[in-house]
Amino acid sequence: MPTESRAGQWHYEVEVTLGLSQGLRVTSQPDLNSLNCAERDSWGRNELVYVKNPHLDSMDEDILYHLDLGTKTHNLPAMFGDIKFVCVGGSPNRMKTFAQFMHKELGLEGDEKDLKDICAGTDRYCMYKVGPVLSISHGMGIPSISIMLHELIKLLHHAKCRDVTIIRIGTSGGLGIEPGSVVITDTAVDSFFKPQFEQVILDRVVVRSTELDKDLAEELLECSKEIKDFPTLIGHTMCTYDFYEGQGRLDGALCSFSNERKLEYLKRAYNAGIRNIEMESTVFAAMCRLCGLKAAVVCVTLLNRLHGDQIQASHEVLLEYQQQPQKLISLFIKKRLGLWNPEGSV
Repeated sequence: MPTESRAGQWHYEVEVTLGLSQGLRVTSQPDLNSLNCAERDSWGRNELVYVKNPHLDSMDEDILYHLDLGTKTHNLPAMFGDIKFVCVGGSPNRMKTFAQFMHKELGLEGDEKDLKDICAGTDRYCMYKVGPVLSISHGMGIPSISIMLHELIKLLHHAKCRDVTIIRIGTSGGLGIEPGSVVITDTAVDSFFKPQFEQVILDRVVVRSTELDKDLAEELLECSKEIKDFPTLIGHTMCTYDFYEGQGRLDGALCSFSNERKLEYLKRAYNAGIRNIEMESTVFAAMCRLCGLKAAVVCVTLLNRLHGDQIQASHEVLLEYQQQPQKLISLFIKKRLGLWNPEGSV
């Protein structure tokens, strides 16, 4: 469906640029007509990490301000050119822990506690490189992850990375499933259950597709079957703009709806195929899709929202839950690298 901007114009972003009326165009996948033959071939094999911004070519230097990196101050191909897997998550501590976990899982030399934060010069995000794996925090919510993704995608582009898989690992509220379940997202949807992300650009609202890589989702689901007592499913993920009112919680500082209205909405969401709720997946899916990145969202559920709003599990249980996506992604990466030993499976 089209979306009306504040200027009263309609604007779309979907597949290829068509000869349509002014203010209407389709571009949610790259405009292949604008790429040369080599780039088209690379895009078809999902090798090249590209950007969709012609202005970057005319810049003498690209400063990735929030990552404390730049094209003149750092040799990005030397630092990051071998990256094949990027894992992003909200919490800096969680992504540091994941990096240390991957260091041990990959059997790398040295002490995992000595890993250095590449973004230590800024207090916005953290970043750790562990062999071919990059672990980065993105903060909470669409604006924060959007800023990080812009600079991360440019980083991967400047570093000439190829065949990159990017996965968001995190926590969420479940819908009709047990706490501790892991949801692999097939499609991220908005609060109206639509598979789209609306980006305001100047005075227009641009609508972008939020479909994720289905083959990657199925591969992750197959990996989960190798882990004992590991409830995992594929389903839709609803992305909202805040934690309280936007997710139908009754326990925020503001609330203008009844418990009955809340449950009616959440049950409709469940019937629409939604199995968990978080705050980053739509923009993550949209941006990765536009830039040719194979992407997945893997989140553990901390509670069943049909049974309540507040997270009441103990600290120890929550830590155990948060490790679930990390275990799955570790297994996935080791399988991809040919390092997995079924005899020593989790």
